[in-house]
Amino acid sequence: MKLLIYAILQCWVIAATAQQTAKPNVFIITTDGLRWQEVFNGADEKILLDKKFVQNSELCHDLYGGLTAEERRKRLMPFFWSTIAAKGQLHGNRNYNNKVDVSNIYKISYPGYNEILTGYADPFLAKNKPVANKNTSLLEYLNGTDEYRNKVVAFSSWDVFPAILNVERSGIPVNTGYGPMKDAEGDYEMINKVQENLTYKTGTRYDLLTFLNAKEYLQVHHPKVMLLGLGETDEFGHQKQYDRYLQQANNVDKMIAELWYFVQSDDFYKNNTYFIITTDHGRGSRPGKWYSHNILVKGSSQAWLAMIGPGIKGLGEIKQPGQLYQRQLAATVAGLLHEDYEANHPIADAFTIPVKDDGPAQPDLSSLNLNGIYLPISPINLLLLACFFWLVLYIKKTFARRFPF
Repeated sequence: MKLLIYAILQCWVIAATAQQTAKPNVFIITTDGLRWQEVFNGADEKILLDKKFVQNSELCHDLYGGLTAEERRKRLMPFFWSTIAAKGQLHGNRNYNNKVDVSNIYKISYPGYNEILTGYADPFLAKNKPVANKNTSLLEYLNGTDEYRNKVVAFSSWDVFPAILNVERSGIPVNTGYGPMKDAEGDYEMINKVQENLTYKTGTRYDLLTFLNAKEYLQVHHPKVMLLGLGETDEFGHQKQYDRYLQQANNVDKMIAELWYFVQSDDFYKNNTYFIITTDHGRGSRPGKWYSHNILVKGSSQAWLAMIGPGIKGLGEIKQPGQLYQRQLAATVAGLLHEDYEANHPIADAFTIPVKDDGPAQPDLSSLNLNGIYLPISPINLLLLACFFWLVLYIKKTFARRFPF
């Protein structure tokens, strides 16, 4: 009887631990057209002094300048270069020949987001028009699984994302552009009023409004998968306003920091959530062409990637030579979620992410693998398993008494 009680207690301990290690959550966060140069080198001193691109060079230098790249980048993006640099990974510093590139030849937004989200650099997606995407995104795939169904959501500043995610087919809730939030459970009244009363609107909403909608939704609904697409870095880039481009990069860093603080302070998300942060394309690598990006502008394919979350080794800035492509992200994220992403198009292979070396690999406690038999953990299965162990021990003990050797 003692053995039975012990076995049951052990199973309940396993169940409690399994509950803590539920299927991971992931936030895919993009900031449109932010160059790797600013992420890894901080503000470009040459562009800061160019009055064509900066209204007040002295003040902008006071805010974001510095003697070294390390000083400048930390002033521009402090969360990246404190928390992520200590506990996550940053890929794409070409000063060390560490490269992240888009694979699509067009080097503009729709092809870039499609590549990130579907793992496929579709040669037929050549424009930024709101045409329904025929490709199946990772988000759509996850929304069709038992673990993530109706727990996938997207918020974006750019109003083309409903087409990129093909909302009519995928069924994924997407709040985008200046579309109002109609969720009855959240408090969006003030945000909706602000959006409604704005006199000047473009196809890209203010990122802060996108962020506030997303955060309110997170607090109320706790989705397991969220896409947060921010867009103003690209807007100010095209407007050739380097000072406002830097300000927005700094704002993006603050929003991501606030989001990480919320996640790590919430029991649903804490220590079980990945942040995958990247951009859809690069920009011109020369100071005089920093604002442009397309098939003919050198540097437009050059991207970067930041990651933080459970199991991602805290290597910080990756300084070893290497090459990653945005098309590899979808399969890589699927692997982090222990999912086998399938779609109606080719999917690039995942890249290998080093995991924390904390000793022997820990078992996946969301299920038990008994010699190849996949047994999901549930109270009934645990009780049956406990009875099985008790029966084995009882037979072994009885056999030992009757047939002593």
